[in-house]
Amino acid sequence: MEKKKILLNKMLPEKGLKELYEHFEVIAPKEGRFSKEEVINLISDCHGFLPQAFKVNKEVIDAGKKLEIISNFGAGFDNVDVEYATQKGIMVTNIPDTVTQATAELTMGLIISLLRRIVEGDLKLRAKDRGAWGDPNFFFADNLTGKTLGIVGMGRIGLAVARLAQAFGMNVVYNKRKPYSPEIDIQFKLKYLELEELLTQADVISLHCPLTPETHHLINAARLNTMKPTAYLINTARGPVVDEKALVEALKSGTIKGAALDVFEFEPKVSEELLSFNNVVLTPHIGSATLETRPEMTRACVKHLIDYFSGKTPTHVVNPGYLANRKG
Repeated sequence: MEKKKILLNKMLPEKGLKELYEHFEVIAPKEGRFSKEEVINLISDCHGFLPQAFKVNKEVIDAGKKLEIISNFGAGFDNVDVEYATQKGIMVTNIPDTVTQATAELTMGLIISLLRRIVEGDLKLRAKDRGAWGDPNFFFADNLTGKTLGIVGMGRIGLAVARLAQAFGMNVVYNKRKPYSPEIDIQFKLKYLELEELLTQADVISLHCPLTPETHHLINAARLNTMKPTAYLINTARGPVVDEKALVEALKSGTIKGAALDVFEFEPKVSEELLSFNNVVLTPHIGSATLETRPEMTRACVKHLIDYFSGKTPTHVVNPGYLANRKG
């Protein structure tokens, strides 16, 4: 029986690809990544697509004449035109479970680095600036203990961050589209707040919501102005959730005390002004970049493909309209 063809726009960790090669004919670059033009040319003969940081728009979907499933590499899927894929009868899946712990750990790392000024201290030593060493009034930072962490988007990652933050003595408030039950809030020591109230009360605000038309620029100039002048903003979700220009102005004016970002509005471009601030910690979108997590992400994407082509429904289908249409 002829194997189905699966396209990868970029080679993924080999540890996670073994079963893909066993079950399918794989088309992938030997190094680097395929360009948009190469993908459009190659996808015409492929039955599945495993995209990594690649915009799967109408043009790409239309080129996939035989395409049946898009197994997206990541928890977020804003890079895929899910609505159009549904119209074309193409399943779209994501992998939210695999990235949870690694992203939560990075979030806590950013919080600790920012509040305790770890990166700033490292740069000071590298610059051989040791004039005030030992001075009891030198290089004050903020404790985590007793601070209120406001989590915006309380899903899997948000809950994992909450548990880690509580271990450091932080109090956790949260906002999500539909609050948890009172029983869940009590069990996990959480408190639901409306977004505007959360922004005014939290000492640290951590974003974990998906990028949608509703969350684009969710944190804008007006909302930054409602935050405490002693508050910090953390973003490990998606760059455009924050109006980056407004954030730069808030940092310039002292509207907020600092920020830590793993994602950027126009990535891979990073604002030169953000790079110039001492009270900002920046990382290159590495929330899931661990030796353990990336191969596991790859295996999860591969399993969706295997399940689909063996007649099973993958565990994380992001376009329920596709399933409804298939049943209909």
